[in-house]
Amino acid sequence: MFSRTNIEKQLLKYRSKRIDEQSVMDEVNRIFSENEKQREAILATLEKESVEIGNHFNFDLLESSHIFHIDDIKNLCINYRLRFLGSHFFKGDFPEEAISEIRNLENKHGIALKNFKIVAPAKLLKLENADDPLLFAPMGNDYFYLIHKWGNDLHPFRKLLMWPYKNFENLVFTVALLSLFITLLMPMQWFTPNATFAEYLFLFLFIFKGVGGMVIFYGFSKGKNFNGAIWKSKYYNA
Repeated sequence: MFSRTNIEKQLLKYRSKRIDEQSVMDEVNRIFSENEKQREAILATLEKESVEIGNHFNFDLLESSHIFHIDDIKNLCINYRLRFLGSHFFKGDFPEEAISEIRNLENKHGIALKNFKIVAPAKLLKLENADDPLLFAPMGNDYFYLIHKWGNDLHPFRKLLMWPYKNFENLVFTVALLSLFITLLMPMQWFTPNATFAEYLFLFLFIFKGVGGMVIFYGFSKGKNFNGAIWKSKYYNA
């Protein structure tokens, strides 16, 4: 006797009482247009250099797990040979998720975020000639707020592979270890039938000098430097 209730029709009925169909389209277009303008403004801020120092966050709304001191970021960059530079150096495309995170933060805190920073390998940055970005906004007093992470994780052995470039002592130790390995592989019987320790030592020093010379030549020719010196450098040949 009673027909079933179509909730879609009921929903349309409620909406028609509140607003007509054309007004709905106009309202939606206006909202989407405002959202698009806001996203374009955020992207423009990410892609240009800023002179702002810090952003005035509402500390009651911040997540402590996203707050990092400059020393924490420096240690990460030195250990994994990463750069910490302004977001305008980033040569990739900023993902929509990052734009959305910025937009949400701006709406929540009632501010327009400026002076974005990014942690990434040098190959992902547009550096002047002389695998896993992290986007930050400065809070002042050397503190930074992590906004978004995207891309693939770093190679599991990146820290180990970049260890020799951390400082001069690490590089010398690596060259010495490599020279020792090459010395052990050398067939000494080709040079002398009864090799003594002194001869092995002489061969090790000869190989150490050769490997060290190649490392120094490569370093000088490419203008390379140690991790601690380049983590905030905007130059590619560093």
